Amino acid sequence: MAETIKTNAPAWAEASAMAGADMRVNLCGIELANPVMPASGTFGYGMEYRELYDLNLLGAIVTKSVTLEPRYGNELPRIAECTSGMLNSIGLQNPGIEHYMSEDIPMLRKHYHGPIVSNVSEFSVEGYAEAVGKLNSLDDISMFEINISCPNVHHGGSSFGADPALAEEITRACRKSTDKPLFMKLTPNVTSISEIAKACEAGGADGISLINNFKAMRIDLKTRKTITSEKYAGLSGPAIRPIAMRMVNEVYHAVKLPIIGIGGIQTADDVLEMIMAGASAIEVGSANLIDPWVCPQIIEDLPKRMVELGITNLNEIRGVV
Repeated sequence: MAETIKTNAPAWAEASAMAGADMRVNLCGIELANPVMPASGTFGYGMEYRELYDLNLLGAIVTKSVTLEPRYGNELPRIAECTSGMLNSIGLQNPGIEHYMSEDIPMLRKHYHGPIVSNVSEFSVEGYAEAVGKLNSLDDISMFEINISCPNVHHGGSSFGADPALAEEITRACRKSTDKPLFMKLTPNVTSISEIAKACEAGGADGISLINNFKAMRIDLKTRKTITSEKYAGLSGPAIRPIAMRMVNEVYHAVKLPIIGIGGIQTADDVLEMIMAGASAIEVGSANLIDPWVCPQIIEDLPKRMVELGITNLNEIRGVV
């Protein structure tokens, strides 16, 4: 077991700012010591990673998607490697909202004192509203990320995020269930992601998270079947980063909401590029599965790169293109 990194994240953020590289960001009134957070589904509830480093280094933690009822997820195999990325078809496996509220969030809070972002997924407008309403009572949850973009479930998922009217309806329903910041997580599998973002803005969203995985597939030449049990899985990793940045930039110019940029981020330079495209903060996804220390490494490298590039704070480079 690696030795846990011991640090006081807020004090460390102050020290970085005094050194000429202010990494702090503000998301809808919630201050993050830095813009780096793990993406939903790649970090569980943080319990495995807490054995490797101090979770308080992270700007925020986005929990694995929770649904009202427990879910086993899709059948195995549901992970496959591919060039410059990976495929997954997990299928929203989770223990359900009651366990999440009584066990997972309290356990995470014992080890992490920063903002917790609760990722929520469901299969109907009413289901989303009910789940958010239940979770809204938890003071430990700082904000919500509503997953209307999962590419590997048969009902709901990305079909919600591909229809502007449905996206707006779900946003509006969730908005009525909480007064906490509400970020809508969008699918890239659409003709115009800007139109979906505008619909979420009209429905009362406080921010946009993008992107989720691209629908993709691989075939085993010997069995002549797809490598994953589900025919189509979600492509993530560095292969999608340039497309993710393009979509972040499109949405940045289409709405007046903060954006959390997601897609293939592995380094401090990737973070700076994503912020230059228009993101206020970022999430690191599949890179966590390859290198569990990737988030603290990015956080350590980020102020150094900022100083080298003459960047004093992240606000000055946001959306420069």
